[in-house]
Amino acid sequence: MKDCFDLTGRVALITGASSGLGAQFARALASRGADVVLLARRKEKLEGVAEEVRALGVRALPVQCDVTSREQQQAAVDAAIAEFGKIDILINNAGTCDVMPTVDLTEESWHFVTDVNLEAVVFMTKYVAKHMIEAGYGRIINIGSMYGLRASVTGPIPGYWASKGAMPQLTRGWANEFAPYGISVNCIAPGFFLTELMPGTDDDYTELVNGLIPMKRMGHAEEMDGLVTLLASDGASYLTGQTIAIDGGKCAI
Repeated sequence: MKDCFDLTGRVALITGASSGLGAQFARALASRGADVVLLARRKEKLEGVAEEVRALGVRALPVQCDVTSREQQQAAVDAAIAEFGKIDILINNAGTCDVMPTVDLTEESWHFVTDVNLEAVVFMTKYVAKHMIEAGYGRIINIGSMYGLRASVTGPIPGYWASKGAMPQLTRGWANEFAPYGISVNCIAPGFFLTELMPGTDDDYTELVNGLIPMKRMGHAEEMDGLVTLLASDGASYLTGQTIAIDGGKCAI
């Protein structure tokens, strides 16, 4: 019987792959046999993730890329195609956040967040989807946030609310647009995970956050493995247009 979660022979391109959830996504897909293209601004950290991935017996291509640059995005996609001949899986993971009250919001703060969290997602999808359409196959996974589904209570983050709130609707729209070409599009909405993007991990903050979560703890990066593998695989061949919160029950209350 065929393992519907086997990714052998597939090629995944992951943005924001030098650390945190992005690096974990790379490990998860590589452990199922996928070759990976790793994108991030920090080349030295990318090399470390690439070595971890290669140790799992697959190929890895680290590409330094600022996703706010259209030229660098296109060059990264071109490098992936030149190396592997295709891109089967795209994970739009690169993200950032800036805490700022709306009455104090500056254009710099707004664009600092939305350029990475929204515009980069749109244009990376544009560049990659062209190749997926030609191939008649693709898996696109957008990384949203529980704060794209619910109001936040840990601080005002208008740029983050707006950019992550756009992910479910882009996911639905692209699912409809790309379905005729064998491409599925889904969104993962993480809750609180222990990654570098967290604003703090001191005892008071941890106690505050844990108190907001029904499971009373933050998630660990490896707890994403099952969901991202499902959405990247043929195990989810009839699943598209969905946003799935993985948040210890936070969005259930």
